[in-house]
Amino acid sequence: MPRISAFYGIVISMFFGDHLPPHFHARYGEHGGRFLLDGQVLDGDLPPRARRLVQEWARLHEPELVAAWDRAVMNEPPGTIEPLP
Repeated sequence: MPRISAFYGIVISMFFGDHLPPHFHARYGEHGGRFLLDGQVLDGDLPPRARRLVQEWARLHEPELVAAWDRAVMNEPPGTIEPLP
């Protein structure tokens, strides 16, 4: 699963050829979650602060996430996206 970004101990990844709906995975220590490209939570157990940081990052980078998803479903490298400052 390619890592597309990392910030504050959170790692953001996308699977190649993943299933719908378009989403990304976030890991924070032993916690994880799946998020729609606009930052909405699909599922997971991220702590509230980590979840808010991921949602903020997704809102800032939604167009880039859409482009990364489009590449990943075509089994191409999704690329990288800038982390939160």
